[in-house]
Amino acid sequence: MPYDSRKDVPGNGSRPARLAAMAAVPVLLAMSAATAATTATPAAPMKTCFLYSNPIGESGWTYQHEQARKAIATSMAGKVTTKYVENVAEGPDAERVIRNFVQEGCKLIFTPSFGFMEPTVKVARQAPKVVFMNGTGYKTAANLGAYNARYYEGRYLEGVLAGMVSKKGVAGYVSAFPIPEVLQGLNAFTLGMRSVNPKAQVKLIWVNAWYDPGKEREAANTLATLGADLLAYDTSSLAVVAAGEEKGIPTVGYYSDVSRFGPKTNLTSVVQTWTGYYTRVIEDVLAGRWKPGHTVGGLREGMIRMAPLNASVPAEVREKLASVEKDIVEGRLHPFTGPIFDQAGKQQVAAGQVLGGAELNKMNFLVNGVDGTPPK
Repeated sequence: MPYDSRKDVPGNGSRPARLAAMAAVPVLLAMSAATAATTATPAAPMKTCFLYSNPIGESGWTYQHEQARKAIATSMAGKVTTKYVENVAEGPDAERVIRNFVQEGCKLIFTPSFGFMEPTVKVARQAPKVVFMNGTGYKTAANLGAYNARYYEGRYLEGVLAGMVSKKGVAGYVSAFPIPEVLQGLNAFTLGMRSVNPKAQVKLIWVNAWYDPGKEREAANTLATLGADLLAYDTSSLAVVAAGEEKGIPTVGYYSDVSRFGPKTNLTSVVQTWTGYYTRVIEDVLAGRWKPGHTVGGLREGMIRMAPLNASVPAEVREKLASVEKDIVEGRLHPFTGPIFDQAGKQQVAAGQVLGGAELNKMNFLVNGVDGTPPK
Protein backbone atom coordinates (compact mmCIF):
# COMPACT_ATOMS: atom_id res chain seq x y z
CA MET A 1 0.00 0.00 0.00
CA PRO A 2 1.53 3.24 -1.08
CA TYR A 3 2.54 5.76 1.56
CA ASP A 4 -0.05 8.62 2.11
CA SER A 5 1.58 11.61 3.65
CA ARG A 6 -1.82 13.26 4.37
CA LYS A 7 -2.46 10.79 7.20
CA ASP A 8 0.59 12.03 9.10
CA VAL A 9 -0.27 15.77 8.90
CA PRO A 10 -2.94 16.83 11.40
CA GLY A 11 -5.84 18.65 9.85
CA ASN A 12 -4.79 17.94 6.31
CA GLY A 13 -8.07 16.50 5.25
CA SER A 14 -9.85 14.65 8.06
CA ARG A 15 -13.21 16.12 9.05
CA PRO A 16 -12.41 16.36 12.81
CA ALA A 17 -9.20 18.20 12.08
CA ARG A 18 -10.93 20.65 9.77
CA LEU A 19 -13.62 21.35 12.37
CA ALA A 20 -10.99 21.96 15.03
CA ALA A 21 -9.16 24.39 12.78
CA MET A 22 -12.35 26.27 11.97
CA ALA A 23 -13.23 26.51 15.66
CA ALA A 24 -9.85 28.07 16.37
CA VAL A 25 -10.30 30.91 13.85
CA PRO A 26 -12.64 33.09 15.97
CA VAL A 27 -10.37 32.70 18.97
CA LEU A 28 -7.37 33.80 16.95
CA LEU A 29 -9.28 36.75 15.50
CA ALA A 30 -10.44 37.81 18.95
CA MET A 31 -6.90 37.60 20.28
CA SER A 32 -5.65 39.64 17.34
CA ALA A 33 -8.32 42.33 17.90
CA ALA A 34 -7.51 42.51 21.59
CA THR A 35 -3.84 42.90 20.83
CA ALA A 36 -4.57 45.67 18.31
CA ALA A 37 -6.77 47.48 20.84
CA THR A 38 -4.08 47.47 23.49
CA THR A 39 -1.43 48.71 21.07
CA ALA A 40 -3.58 51.36 19.26
CA THR A 41 -2.00 54.82 19.20
CA PRO A 42 -4.02 57.30 21.30
CA ALA A 43 -5.44 60.34 19.50
CA ALA A 44 -2.95 63.19 19.32
CA PRO A 45 -3.86 66.31 21.32
CA MET A 46 -5.67 68.91 19.26
CA LYS A 47 -3.48 71.89 18.52
CA THR A 48 -5.31 75.05 19.54
CA CYS A 49 -3.87 78.44 18.61
CA PHE A 50 -4.47 82.02 19.77
CA LEU A 51 -3.68 85.28 17.98
CA TYR A 52 -3.29 88.46 20.07
CA SER A 53 -3.30 92.04 18.80
CA ASN A 54 -1.43 93.51 21.79
CA PRO A 55 1.42 92.52 24.08
CA ILE A 56 0.21 90.27 26.91
CA GLY A 57 1.44 92.60 29.63
CA GLU A 58 0.08 92.56 33.18
CA SER A 59 -3.55 93.41 32.48
CA GLY A 60 -5.91 94.22 29.65
CA TRP A 61 -7.69 92.53 26.77
CA THR A 62 -4.87 90.26 25.67
CA TYR A 63 -3.88 89.45 29.24
CA GLN A 64 -7.37 88.09 30.01
CA HIS A 65 -7.37 85.83 26.95
CA GLU A 66 -3.89 84.62 27.83
CA GLN A 67 -5.04 83.73 31.36
CA ALA A 68 -7.73 81.56 29.77
CA ARG A 69 -5.24 79.90 27.43
CA LYS A 70 -2.90 79.04 30.29
CA ALA A 71 -5.75 77.64 32.37
CA ILE A 72 -6.85 75.44 29.47
CA ALA A 73 -3.32 74.23 28.78
CA THR A 74 -3.29 72.92 32.34
CA SER A 75 -6.85 71.65 32.75
CA MET A 76 -7.00 69.99 29.31
CA ALA A 77 -3.45 68.69 29.14
CA GLY A 78 -3.37 65.54 27.02
CA LYS A 79 -6.43 66.67 25.06
CA VAL A 80 -5.03 69.87 23.59
CA THR A 81 -1.76 71.65 23.06
CA THR A 82 -1.79 75.42 22.75
CA LYS A 83 0.24 78.10 21.05
CA TYR A 84 -0.05 81.88 20.89
CA VAL A 85 1.45 84.80 19.00
CA GLU A 86 1.14 88.24 20.57
CA ASN A 87 1.38 91.86 19.39
CA VAL A 88 0.26 91.20 15.80
CA ALA A 89 -1.03 94.14 13.78
CA GLU A 90 -4.55 93.91 12.42
CA GLY A 91 -4.35 93.42 8.65
CA PRO A 92 -1.83 91.59 6.40
CA ASP A 93 0.34 90.57 9.36
CA ALA A 94 -2.63 88.92 11.02
CA GLU A 95 -3.50 86.99 7.86
CA ARG A 96 0.08 85.76 7.59
CA VAL A 97 0.14 84.48 11.17
CA ILE A 98 -3.26 82.78 10.80
CA ARG A 99 -2.02 81.02 7.65
CA ASN A 100 1.06 79.90 9.56
CA PHE A 101 -1.19 78.47 12.26
CA VAL A 102 -3.00 76.37 9.65
CA GLN A 103 0.26 75.17 8.11
CA GLU A 104 1.55 74.22 11.56
CA GLY A 105 -1.44 71.95 12.14
CA CYS A 106 -3.69 74.09 14.31
CA LYS A 107 -7.20 72.59 14.24
CA LEU A 108 -8.88 75.32 16.29
CA ILE A 109 -7.83 78.96 15.99
CA PHE A 110 -9.06 81.82 18.20
CA THR A 111 -8.60 85.36 16.86
CA PRO A 112 -9.96 87.67 19.58
CA SER A 113 -10.05 91.07 17.90
CA PHE A 114 -12.54 92.90 15.70
CA GLY A 115 -9.65 93.85 13.42
CA PHE A 116 -8.86 90.16 12.90
CA MET A 117 -12.30 89.43 11.48
CA GLU A 118 -11.57 89.91 7.77
CA PRO A 119 -8.21 88.05 7.81
CA THR A 120 -9.91 85.21 9.70
CA VAL A 121 -12.76 85.05 7.18
CA LYS A 122 -10.29 84.97 4.29
CA VAL A 123 -8.16 82.14 5.69
CA ALA A 124 -11.20 80.17 6.88
CA ARG A 125 -12.48 79.95 3.31
CA GLN A 126 -9.25 78.25 2.29
CA ALA A 127 -8.98 75.90 5.30
CA PRO A 128 -12.38 74.22 5.59
CA LYS A 129 -11.17 71.49 7.96
CA VAL A 130 -10.01 74.00 10.58
CA VAL A 131 -12.40 75.62 13.06
CA PHE A 132 -11.99 79.38 13.50
CA MET A 133 -13.44 81.55 16.29
CA ASN A 134 -13.28 85.34 15.97
CA GLY A 135 -13.79 87.47 19.05
CA THR A 136 -15.89 90.68 18.83
CA GLY A 137 -16.53 90.20 15.11
CA TYR A 138 -19.88 89.23 13.64
CA LYS A 139 -19.23 87.23 10.47
CA THR A 140 -19.74 83.46 10.50
CA ALA A 141 -19.31 80.58 8.04
CA ALA A 142 -19.45 76.78 8.02
CA ASN A 143 -16.13 76.61 9.90
CA LEU A 144 -16.18 80.08 11.49
CA GLY A 145 -17.91 81.21 14.67
CA ALA A 146 -18.02 84.58 16.42
CA TYR A 147 -18.21 85.49 20.07
CA ASN A 148 -18.51 88.60 22.18
CA ALA A 149 -19.75 89.78 25.53
CA ARG A 150 -22.18 92.36 26.83
CA TYR A 151 -19.38 94.46 28.26
CA TYR A 152 -21.78 97.37 28.34
CA GLU A 153 -23.57 95.79 31.32
CA GLY A 154 -20.46 96.27 33.42
CA ARG A 155 -19.89 99.71 31.94
CA TYR A 156 -23.37 100.77 32.99
CA LEU A 157 -22.59 99.69 36.55
CA GLU A 158 -19.35 101.66 36.47
CA GLY A 159 -21.34 104.67 35.30
CA VAL A 160 -23.73 104.34 38.22
CA LEU A 161 -20.72 104.21 40.54
CA ALA A 162 -19.18 107.26 38.85
CA GLY A 163 -22.40 109.23 39.12
CA MET A 164 -22.59 108.55 42.84
CA VAL A 165 -18.98 109.32 43.79
CA SER A 166 -18.07 112.14 41.39
CA LYS A 167 -18.36 115.45 43.23
CA LYS A 168 -18.28 117.53 40.05
CA GLY A 169 -20.46 115.20 38.00
CA VAL A 170 -17.71 115.13 35.35
CA ALA A 171 -15.94 111.94 34.27
CA GLY A 172 -13.09 111.65 31.78
CA TYR A 173 -13.06 108.81 29.26
CA VAL A 174 -10.03 107.68 27.24
CA SER A 175 -11.21 105.68 24.25
CA ALA A 176 -9.58 103.73 21.44
CA PHE A 177 -11.67 103.58 18.25
CA PRO A 178 -15.34 104.41 17.54
CA ILE A 179 -16.40 100.86 16.66
CA PRO A 180 -19.80 99.57 17.87
CA GLU A 181 -18.42 97.61 20.84
CA VAL A 182 -16.55 100.69 22.13
CA LEU A 183 -19.54 102.98 21.57
CA GLN A 184 -21.75 100.55 23.48
CA GLY A 185 -19.45 100.75 26.51
CA LEU A 186 -19.03 104.51 26.37
CA ASN A 187 -22.74 105.15 25.95
CA ALA A 188 -23.71 102.66 28.66
CA PHE A 189 -21.27 104.30 31.06
CA THR A 190 -22.82 107.70 30.34
CA LEU A 191 -26.37 106.39 30.69
CA GLY A 192 -25.46 104.73 33.98
CA MET A 193 -23.90 107.93 35.28
CA ARG A 194 -26.93 109.98 34.25
CA SER A 195 -29.31 107.47 35.83
CA VAL A 196 -28.18 108.80 39.22
CA ASN A 197 -27.06 112.30 38.16
CA PRO A 198 -29.06 113.57 35.16
CA LYS A 199 -26.67 116.51 34.68
CA ALA A 200 -23.50 114.39 34.60
CA GLN A 201 -21.07 114.83 31.72
CA VAL A 202 -18.49 112.51 30.23
CA LYS A 203 -15.55 114.23 28.55
CA LEU A 204 -14.14 112.05 25.78
CA ILE A 205 -10.73 111.84 24.12
CA TRP A 206 -10.02 109.40 21.29
CA VAL A 207 -6.43 108.08 21.13
CA ASN A 208 -6.93 105.96 18.00
CA ALA A 209 -5.00 103.02 19.43
CA TRP A 210 -5.76 99.98 21.54
CA TYR A 211 -2.40 100.14 23.22
CA ASP A 212 -0.36 103.33 23.40
CA PRO A 213 0.62 104.11 27.01
CA GLY A 214 2.04 107.51 26.07
CA LYS A 215 -1.11 108.72 24.34
CA GLU A 216 -3.32 107.20 27.03
CA ARG A 217 -1.44 108.95 29.84
CA GLU A 218 -1.48 112.25 27.96
CA ALA A 219 -5.22 111.95 27.42
CA ALA A 220 -5.79 111.16 31.11
CA ASN A 221 -3.77 114.20 32.16
CA THR A 222 -5.69 116.40 29.73
CA LEU A 223 -9.03 115.16 31.05
CA ALA A 224 -7.93 115.90 34.61
CA THR A 225 -7.02 119.44 33.50
CA LEU A 226 -10.48 119.77 31.96
CA GLY A 227 -12.08 119.09 35.33
CA ALA A 228 -12.76 115.36 35.35
CA ASP A 229 -12.71 113.97 38.88
CA LEU A 230 -13.07 110.33 37.80
CA LEU A 231 -11.38 108.53 34.90
CA ALA A 232 -12.51 105.60 32.73
CA TYR A 233 -11.00 103.99 29.65
CA ASP A 234 -11.32 101.17 27.12
CA THR A 235 -7.68 101.06 25.99
CA SER A 236 -5.40 98.22 27.03
CA SER A 237 -2.54 99.67 29.03
CA LEU A 238 -2.39 100.70 32.69
CA ALA A 239 -1.59 104.33 31.87
CA VAL A 240 -4.94 105.77 32.93
CA VAL A 241 -4.94 103.83 36.20
CA ALA A 242 -1.38 104.97 36.91
CA ALA A 243 -2.24 108.59 36.15
CA GLY A 244 -5.24 108.42 38.46
CA GLU A 245 -3.17 106.92 41.26
CA GLU A 246 -0.53 109.63 40.90
CA LYS A 247 -3.05 112.47 40.86
CA GLY A 248 -5.42 111.02 43.45
CA ILE A 249 -8.26 110.78 40.93
CA PRO A 250 -10.59 107.76 41.19
CA THR A 251 -10.60 105.36 38.25
CA VAL A 252 -12.81 102.52 37.05
CA GLY A 253 -10.97 99.82 35.14
CA TYR A 254 -11.62 97.57 32.21
CA TYR A 255 -10.66 94.08 31.02
CA SER A 256 -8.81 93.04 34.21
CA ASP A 257 -8.94 93.63 37.94
CA VAL A 258 -6.39 96.44 38.13
CA SER A 259 -6.76 97.22 41.82
CA ARG A 260 -3.16 96.26 42.57
CA PHE A 261 -2.00 99.01 40.21
CA GLY A 262 -4.27 101.62 41.78
CA PRO A 263 -4.81 100.47 45.37
CA LYS A 264 -5.93 103.90 46.59
CA THR A 265 -7.93 105.18 43.62
CA ASN A 266 -9.15 102.28 41.50
CA LEU A 267 -12.76 101.71 42.60
CA THR A 268 -13.61 98.59 40.55
CA SER A 269 -13.19 97.10 37.07
CA VAL A 270 -15.20 95.23 34.47
CA VAL A 271 -13.34 91.90 34.33
CA GLN A 272 -13.55 89.65 31.29
CA THR A 273 -13.50 85.92 32.03
CA TRP A 274 -12.89 83.63 29.04
CA THR A 275 -11.77 80.30 30.53
CA GLY A 276 -15.22 78.75 30.79
CA TYR A 277 -16.28 79.76 27.31
CA TYR A 278 -13.06 78.62 25.64
CA THR A 279 -13.24 75.31 27.47
CA ARG A 280 -16.77 74.67 26.18
CA VAL A 281 -15.77 75.49 22.60
CA ILE A 282 -12.77 73.15 22.74
CA GLU A 283 -14.86 70.34 24.22
CA ASP A 284 -17.46 70.79 21.47
CA VAL A 285 -14.81 70.61 18.74
CA LEU A 286 -13.22 67.52 20.28
CA ALA A 287 -16.61 65.82 20.56
CA GLY A 288 -17.57 66.68 17.00
CA ARG A 289 -20.61 68.69 18.07
CA TRP A 290 -19.31 72.20 17.35
CA LYS A 291 -21.55 74.35 15.20
CA PRO A 292 -20.96 77.85 13.84
CA GLY A 293 -22.87 80.69 15.42
CA HIS A 294 -22.57 84.01 17.21
CA THR A 295 -22.33 83.71 21.00
CA VAL A 296 -22.84 86.72 23.27
CA GLY A 297 -22.71 86.49 27.07
CA GLY A 298 -22.65 88.90 29.97
CA LEU A 299 -22.97 89.09 33.72
CA ARG A 300 -25.56 86.32 33.84
CA GLU A 301 -23.41 83.91 31.82
CA GLY A 302 -20.21 84.78 33.67
CA MET A 303 -18.35 86.13 30.64
CA ILE A 304 -17.83 89.35 32.56
CA ARG A 305 -17.85 90.11 36.27
CA MET A 306 -17.25 93.12 38.49
CA ALA A 307 -14.02 93.29 40.49
CA PRO A 308 -14.40 93.82 44.27
CA LEU A 309 -15.13 97.41 45.24
CA ASN A 310 -12.43 99.55 46.80
CA ALA A 311 -12.72 99.87 50.57
CA SER A 312 -13.34 103.60 50.12
CA VAL A 313 -16.69 103.07 48.38
CA PRO A 314 -19.50 104.03 50.82
CA ALA A 315 -22.07 101.49 51.98
CA GLU A 316 -25.01 103.20 50.26
CA VAL A 317 -23.15 103.10 46.94
CA ARG A 318 -22.41 99.40 47.41
CA GLU A 319 -26.08 98.70 48.08
CA LYS A 320 -27.15 100.63 44.99
CA LEU A 321 -24.66 98.82 42.75
CA ALA A 322 -25.68 95.42 44.11
CA SER A 323 -29.32 96.23 43.39
CA VAL A 324 -28.66 97.45 39.84
CA GLU A 325 -26.44 94.45 39.07
CA LYS A 326 -29.12 92.07 40.27
CA ASP A 327 -31.70 93.81 38.06
CA ILE A 328 -29.42 93.43 35.03
CA VAL A 329 -28.64 89.76 35.71
CA GLU A 330 -32.30 88.90 36.25
CA GLY A 331 -33.44 90.78 33.15
CA ARG A 332 -35.36 93.61 34.78
CA LEU A 333 -32.98 96.30 33.55
CA HIS A 334 -31.37 96.72 30.15
CA PRO A 335 -28.89 99.60 29.85
CA PHE A 336 -30.21 100.55 26.44
CA THR A 337 -33.87 101.00 27.27
CA GLY A 338 -35.46 104.13 25.75
CA PRO A 339 -35.94 106.93 25.61
CA ILE A 340 -32.34 107.51 24.54
CA PHE A 341 -31.20 110.68 22.76
CA ASP A 342 -27.93 111.33 20.95
CA GLN A 343 -25.64 114.35 21.25
CA ALA A 344 -27.73 116.31 18.76
CA GLY A 345 -30.94 115.66 20.69
CA LYS A 346 -32.28 113.15 18.17
CA GLN A 347 -34.18 110.25 19.68
CA GLN A 348 -32.34 107.02 18.91
CA VAL A 349 -34.44 104.68 21.05
CA ALA A 350 -38.12 105.28 21.74
CA ALA A 351 -39.54 105.17 25.25
CA GLY A 352 -40.04 101.60 26.41
CA GLN A 353 -38.06 100.15 23.54
CA VAL A 354 -34.83 98.19 23.98
CA LEU A 355 -31.97 98.09 21.48
CA GLY A 356 -31.61 94.56 20.13
CA GLY A 357 -28.44 92.76 19.15
CA ALA A 358 -28.58 93.86 15.50
CA GLU A 359 -28.93 97.52 16.45
CA LEU A 360 -26.21 97.29 19.08
CA ASN A 361 -23.82 95.78 16.54
CA LYS A 362 -24.39 98.79 14.27
CA MET A 363 -24.20 101.50 16.94
CA ASN A 364 -22.75 104.67 15.45
CA PHE A 365 -23.82 107.50 17.76
CA LEU A 366 -22.91 109.03 21.11
CA VAL A 367 -25.63 109.63 23.68
CA ASN A 368 -26.56 112.97 25.16
CA GLY A 369 -24.13 113.72 27.97
CA VAL A 370 -20.96 112.81 26.10
CA ASP A 371 -18.70 115.78 25.44
CA GLY A 372 -16.54 114.69 22.54
CA THR A 373 -16.30 114.16 18.80
CA PRO A 374 -18.97 111.80 17.47
CA PRO A 375 -17.95 108.92 15.19
CA LYS A 376 -17.90 109.56 11.46
